[in-house]
Amino acid sequence: MKYLEEIGIKARKAATSLNILGQERKNEGLKAAAIALIQNEADIIKANQLDVSAARENGMMESLIDRLSLNHDRIEGMANGLLDIVRLQDPVGEVISMTNRPNGLTIGQKRVPIGVIGIIYESRPNVTADAFGLCFKTGNAVILRGGSDAIHSNTAIVAVIKDALKSVGLPEDAIQLIEKTDRETAKEMMRLNKYIDVLIPRGGAGLISTVVENSTVPVIETGTGNCHVYVDEFADFDMALNIIDNAKTQRLGVCNACESLVVHSKVANDFIPLVYDRLTSKQVVIRADDRARAIQNGMEEATDEDFRTEYLDRLISLKVVDSIEEAIEHINTYNTKHSESIITKDYNNSMKFLNEIDAAAVYVNASTRFTDGAEFGFGAEIGISTQKLHARGPMGLVALTTTKYIIFGNGQIR
Repeated sequence: MKYLEEIGIKARKAATSLNILGQERKNEGLKAAAIALIQNEADIIKANQLDVSAARENGMMESLIDRLSLNHDRIEGMANGLLDIVRLQDPVGEVISMTNRPNGLTIGQKRVPIGVIGIIYESRPNVTADAFGLCFKTGNAVILRGGSDAIHSNTAIVAVIKDALKSVGLPEDAIQLIEKTDRETAKEMMRLNKYIDVLIPRGGAGLISTVVENSTVPVIETGTGNCHVYVDEFADFDMALNIIDNAKTQRLGVCNACESLVVHSKVANDFIPLVYDRLTSKQVVIRADDRARAIQNGMEEATDEDFRTEYLDRLISLKVVDSIEEAIEHINTYNTKHSESIITKDYNNSMKFLNEIDAAAVYVNASTRFTDGAEFGFGAEIGISTQKLHARGPMGLVALTTTKYIIFGNGQIR
C-alpha cells in the first residue's frame, strides 16, 4: 500500500471517531496537547535549531528565518493558542435554521465537520499546532505537509501532540504529518481526493498556484498579501506614519504586512518626506514612481512588478495618485485581495473605500496587521482566505465546518 494512502485511511478512520466526540472530550485533548508542548519545549527547540541552522546555511532571508524560529515565548504562544480554542464555543452541532413546510416536514440545517483536511504550508512550525487545534475542535482529522525547511520542528511538534492525544484515550491519527518532503509526494497529496475533503495551502504565491493548478482535491486559497495603505488627502499625518510603520516593520515576513503605499497628490509634498524618514530609519527601502521620487531623493525607481510584489522584506512600493478613485483602481489592479487600509478623516471617502475595494479585509484608520484569527476573536486561524467561495478572510472554527440538512417527518411521501 502506498505511503500516502495509508495516511489517508488512518485519517478517515480518525475522522469517523472525531465526528461523534462531544465538546468536553475535544477540549480534554486540546488541554493535553497544550500541556505537552510546554513539557517538551526543550526537545522542540532542539529540533527547531536544526532547521534554523540549515536555513542560514542555505541563505534564507532573515525575515523568513524569523518565521521559522521557535523559542520559549513562541512555544508558550502555541500552547496558549490551543487553550484559547478550548474557551471558544464548538460550532459543530449548531442548528442554523429550522422551518416547517406546508406538507408537515420540518427542515433544518446543522453544522457538521468537513471530515479530513489537508494543509500544505511553508516555514512556520506554529501552524502545525494551530492547524491541529482548529481542526480537532471542529471534529476534523488533519493531514499536514510542511516544507523541508521545517521538517525537524514539525516532526517534533506532531509527535508531542500524538502522544498527548493517546494519553487521554483519543485518536492519535487525528493529526498526521507527511514526513516525505519531495515535490512528487506533495503532488500525490494534491490528488488524494479519495481521502482528503479539502486542501488548504499556506505560503507564498508559488506554492498556492502550484496547489490550485495540480489539485483534484477542492482547494481553499489562503493568500499572499500585497497589502496597501492609502494616505488620503484628508489623512492625519501622525496616525498615518504610525500605522504604516506598524504595518510594514512590526513583523516583515507575514502576509498582512503592508507592502505598498498609495499617497494622494494633494498631501504628497508634505507627507512623502515624513514617511521616507520614518521608514528609512527602520532600514526600509522605498521603490517609488517618478512623481514621488521628484519630491524625495533616495528612493529607488519602481517597476510595474514592484507594485505587484509581496516583498516579505525591508522593501515597500510607493504610488502617487490624484483621487480616491485612482487609488481604488490602483489597489484593485495590483492587490492580492487580502487586506487594504485607508487613512482619512473624511467619512464619505472611508465609506467609498470600504465599499469599492475588493479584498477580504478592508480597514479605515487601522493597521493591516490586524487581519488575524486571534485579533478577530476567532482564536488561532487555519489561514486567511482570499477567495470568495466557502470562506473569506481569517478562517476560524466556523470556516472548518460544513452543513447538512436534517428533515423530520411523520410518514410523508412525494
